[in-house]
Amino acid sequence: MDFELTEDQRMIREMAKRFADEEIIPFARENDVMERFPIDILKKMAPLGFLGGPIPEEYGGAGLDFISDAIVFEEIGRGCSSVRTIVSVQVSLVELSILHWGTEEQKRRFLPLLCKGEILGAFAITEPEAGSDAASIKTSAVRKGDGWVLNGSKTWISTGDVADIIVIFAQTDPSKGHKGITAFIVEKGIPGFTTREIKGKLGLRSADTAQLFFEECPIPDSALLGDVGEGFKIAMSSLDNGRYGVAAGCVGIIQGCIDACVKYAQERHQFGKPIASFQLVQDMIARMYVDRDAARLLVYRAGDLKNRGIRNTLETSIAKYFASEAAVRAATDAIQVHGAYGYSNEYPVERYLRDAKVATIYEGTSQIQKLIIGEQILGIKAFE
Repeated sequence: MDFELTEDQRMIREMAKRFADEEIIPFARENDVMERFPIDILKKMAPLGFLGGPIPEEYGGAGLDFISDAIVFEEIGRGCSSVRTIVSVQVSLVELSILHWGTEEQKRRFLPLLCKGEILGAFAITEPEAGSDAASIKTSAVRKGDGWVLNGSKTWISTGDVADIIVIFAQTDPSKGHKGITAFIVEKGIPGFTTREIKGKLGLRSADTAQLFFEECPIPDSALLGDVGEGFKIAMSSLDNGRYGVAAGCVGIIQGCIDACVKYAQERHQFGKPIASFQLVQDMIARMYVDRDAARLLVYRAGDLKNRGIRNTLETSIAKYFASEAAVRAATDAIQVHGAYGYSNEYPVERYLRDAKVATIYEGTSQIQKLIIGEQILGIKAFE
């Protein structure tokens, strides 16, 4: 494996780094405190191609390879995980799902608008009683005439309150279990569809999160994404892409912790010398650095497989598990390096910790990732 980035990938990193430094980081603290959705940042991001990363140019995307896509997520995650979450949902979960499973009409209708940021997308599978157990969803879609009627609810849906279209999963044949789940593209404004924003989150405070409610919602047959009964397969393949974006974003959190700690440790003096000279401070920063490199290489390994069209569920789960847990470790140590100052939002490290924690929960908890890894090692499912 070649560990050197190509010239194009280096240019992508420089462009994404500059954008994060100039357009994301200066506003991250205030957006977090005010719980303000960063629509202005998204509008500035779209012309650079970041909202259409790996989508082919013929559909309005930037045609990036998956290593370049990870680089973008990493730099955005270094700046603000709320922004990274929005972009990851838009690109990894919505756009790639439509690209891989949509009809040609759906691709040409939705992808250019999504890539330009003219519309926002959401991905809705989680329900009040169906989190890790995605196969147990209760939202139903019943055939009626030449369309469907949707009933049920979803929760913890990123960008759900502001999205223009939502990739939603519903049970169309309960007798078939997970093989009866079907995916649909639901557009905002249909009768019977309402949303409610979720407030009071620990982290990701400027990333919209919502509950969705469907009451006798009529949706046309053209809203089908893939075939009837393919929903669970679509969801699992889409989560491989979503987890990849989460993992790359967590590499960015670790890098942000390193940057903040190096600067602070060199400037902060105790006992007549900079705390950077203290062995235990160096120990914490050294561990962050090692974790960053390890997480980044795991992400790149998964990205290399994606570039070559090779199934990467195991490698992506490993990357997501390790990177998310490492981001929590790095942020915890970063607060310790900053002492009392790290406990306030005067410095970014407390936000890094709050934002990192959710990465061990959403798009498959760390425990679910370990079960996926364990199944591959042992050849036995922990549950059916």
